[in-house]
Amino acid sequence: MRHTFHHITPLLLLLAIPLLWNCSNDSDELTPTTNRNANSAAQGTEALRLEMPRLRGAVVDMFLVKRISNGDINFCIEWDIAKKAQRWTAFRWNNNNSGGYVKRDDNFIEDTDIPAMYRTTYDNYRGSGYTRGHICASADRWYNVEANRQTFLYSNMQPQLYDFNGGIWANLEMKVRTWNEASFRDTLYVCKGGTIDDPANIIETTVTGLLVPKYFFMAILCKNRSTVNSGYKAIGFWMEHRTDYTDEKNMKPYIVSIDQLEQFTGIDFFCNLPDMVEETVEASVTPTAWGFQ
Repeated sequence: MRHTFHHITPLLLLLAIPLLWNCSNDSDELTPTTNRNANSAAQGTEALRLEMPRLRGAVVDMFLVKRISNGDINFCIEWDIAKKAQRWTAFRWNNNNSGGYVKRDDNFIEDTDIPAMYRTTYDNYRGSGYTRGHICASADRWYNVEANRQTFLYSNMQPQLYDFNGGIWANLEMKVRTWNEASFRDTLYVCKGGTIDDPANIIETTVTGLLVPKYFFMAILCKNRSTVNSGYKAIGFWMEHRTDYTDEKNMKPYIVSIDQLEQFTGIDFFCNLPDMVEETVEASVTPTAWGFQ
């Protein structure tokens, strides 16, 4: 198991390099173009992948890269060490990391890439009243035993109410997985998380030290062979963390554009897209293009 982590400082944000990405299996080819908000190569080449939001660059942030033994990136995390919580987990799906079925072993593990004083553990969840909610779900990584085991890292968890985690949020995750088919995508780029930045978007901090998001979100970018918008389309979801949903299988009311999701979260999603493509696909969303009637 190979891991990489980077401390991000504000100075690095001054080094941003304009980049254009082309879709490939695990790393993307670069061509210079106009991109005013891309991550910098100085932040690590992993920060240049299309699923990455713009790294915040605060001194309290760690950029965690989780790789499996063959070197492939499994997912990446931005971790706020001051709050002992993740801002997001980002990953991609393509033909190389999809399909199959490995049995989950439910072995939750501490993330030793994070110093002990800044990581979450079983003790934070025990007696808290919240479940350990995967952000990159176990079922998102069924193609490889090692990749699946990494989803049980505590750094990939957010505290979730049991009926939310196993209810409407699980249904949304299952809906998103239906798009992970070669007939629908060349590559799906996904960024998921819970709100931890704005105190107004936090339910509570538990006596066990967990910061509980008031909202959970998903930002999804699809690249396929369409000639519209260079083959890119995007969709966002914004969902309140509660348990009294009357229809847990209807996802349409929670669809938002990526621009709207950025306003809600303060996170700049898909910043590594060239500006022309980013501005177009993030401005609006067409639900029918994602199978919603």
